[in-house]
Formats: sequence, structure tokens, C-alpha cells
Amino acid sequence: MGERVLSGKNRQGKNNIVMKILIIKPSSLGDVIHALPFLNAVKESFPEARIDWVISKNLKGILEDNPLINELIIFNKDAWKSLKNLPETLSDISSLRKNLQSKRYDMVVDLQGLLRSGLIAFSAPGTLKIGFADSREGSRVFYDKKVSANSASHAVDRCLEVAKEIGARVNNVVFPLHIDNAASLKIKKLLGDIDEYIVIAPSARWLTKRWPAERFASLIKKVSAPCVITGSKGDIKRAQKIMGDRMQSREHRDKVINICGKTGLKELAALIAGAKAVVSNDSGPMHIAAALDIPTVAIFGPTDPLKTGPYGWQTNRRLRVIKADIPCSPCRKKKCDEFICMENISVEMVFEALNEYL
Repeated sequence: MGERVLSGKNRQGKNNIVMKILIIKPSSLGDVIHALPFLNAVKESFPEARIDWVISKNLKGILEDNPLINELIIFNKDAWKSLKNLPETLSDISSLRKNLQSKRYDMVVDLQGLLRSGLIAFSAPGTLKIGFADSREGSRVFYDKKVSANSASHAVDRCLEVAKEIGARVNNVVFPLHIDNAASLKIKKLLGDIDEYIVIAPSARWLTKRWPAERFASLIKKVSAPCVITGSKGDIKRAQKIMGDRMQSREHRDKVINICGKTGLKELAALIAGAKAVVSNDSGPMHIAAALDIPTVAIFGPTDPLKTGPYGWQTNRRLRVIKADIPCSPCRKKKCDEFICMENISVEMVFEALNEYL
């Protein structure tokens, strides 16, 4: 552990000068959830600090109205990926830069560790800029202080290593995830008179992380409780496939509610907060469920649950990871011709784990 950077209240309880801290963690949904314990530790240690957060436009809903955050600095990350959007991207970069230049932070913390986040850190006036020593794409050149965190550790623990390095106390791991009242009311309206339900999150950004749709359908048929299929507009076809041939009988159709494309992140968090249990691939909804301590069955294939699994799953009986014993996994491949890591996870394996919570 290197020299600590800041200190919070002293033993007599006197506050230090108010600090301004910028957190850079724009994506993805799971990564943002992983950084929430860092936010909590810093705010607990420095309660008077002003904390701003750079977040991607499509993910702002998960952080909006969080009482620990003073301001969300929003940019359209996805537009930066395409040359077709170059004029819009340049305008967005200019706007982001002007916004950051208008502030001055005592500390800028890059928890993303990529070139884009490093450039954002470079654009933000600040006394001290901090990031991971193993950050990628050359982003390390923008940091004044580089924190060595165990690359084999869970992403949450890596973020907390940065918190410790800057002088924050990490007494316990808390996910300060805000549940919006209006979003909860919308979920109640969507679900009608259903009180107890299972959330099914069948999608994931990588094709290789998706358990086959027909197996989700078979799982739903085995579960007696109502099931709610959730996802974005891009997941509608996958949800329809699950609702398709395997749901011919009215008995099965009536216990499934498909709300794909009907909710934002605020509603997703509210939906999961009220669930009896969640079944999910390695995806954002899985991390939200773990953060809210909702019983979760997480299906893993090409990724490593030790690094990105639902946090605490090895000791928390409310969190279960289902993973086939395949020599090539985890491979972290986004494309695969064989797909055996997911094919070798049976419906019975997942149902047996889920049934413990029902």
C-alpha cells in the first residue's frame, strides 16, 4: 500500500476542508454497479465532500437522484464509436470538455481505465488524478498516482483498493443503489395484481454469455411462480422467442409477463428490488440483484465469476453461480463456434438452484 492521499474526519470529529471529487466510470451497467461501494466508502469517510460522476447517457438512470452524488456529468459514449457520428461526437467532446473545464476538482478518479476515460481525466482540471496501474490503452499516462490492485480480484474489490489508497475507510461493502418511487409505481402498474414473481433476465451484451432461449422457456415452464421477462428494446425478439413455441398452453402463457422494452434502468432496479428471485446471465441485471441482496441464480460461460460474478457469491447463500466444468472456460471470447460452456448448463441445474429460493 502506497502513501495515503487524503484523510477524513480526525479522531475528535473535526472536518477537513470540503473536497471536490470526480469519479469517471461511464459504463457498462455492471461496471457502474461495481463502483458503488467505492462511492459509499468515500462519502462515509469524507461526508462533506462534493462528488460528481461522469456517466454515459444511456446509463444515467441507474445513478439519477442518488443522494451521495452531487452532479452527474453525462456524455453520449455510444456515439463515440462510429465515424458516422463524428460531427456529433466532436460536439459532445467539446461540450464535455467545457463542462469539466468550468470546475476544479481536488481529485479525479478514473475507475474505467481506458483511453477514453483517461482523456476525460486529462480534460478535467484537478490537483490529483488517480487510476489503476494496469489500466489499458495508454490511459496510465494521464494519472499522477497509479494504484496497484490485484488483477485477479473481483472488480468491486479493485475499486475499493483505490478507495483505501486515497484514505477512505472500508469497514464494509455497501451498494448505495437508489430505488425511485415513481419507477416502483410504474412496475406495479405493469405487473397488475402480481405480488410475488421471479425476474428472468435472458440477455447479455455478448452472444457467448447468453444461455439458450429455449432453455429459459423450459425453466419458466418448471417454475410455479409468475415470471417476468425483462430487457431492453433490443431484447424484444429474444423475449418473443422464449414466449413462442415452448409457451403453447394458456397455463404457461398466463404466468409469464414480458416487459422487454417497456422499462428504463430506474424501473429495472425497482422490478428487481421487489422480486422473490432473479435468474440472469452475466449481465447488468445480475449485478443489480446482487447489490440489492435479492436471491440470484447467475449463469456463467465465457467469463470468470471470481472477477465479475455477483459480488459475495462464494459466501452469500442468496447468490448462486451456475457454471459448467469446461476446460476452455473462462475464455472471454465474444464469438465461439462451439458454445459448449453454455450448452452444458442444463435446465435442471438452474432449476435446482432456483428452487432453493421458492
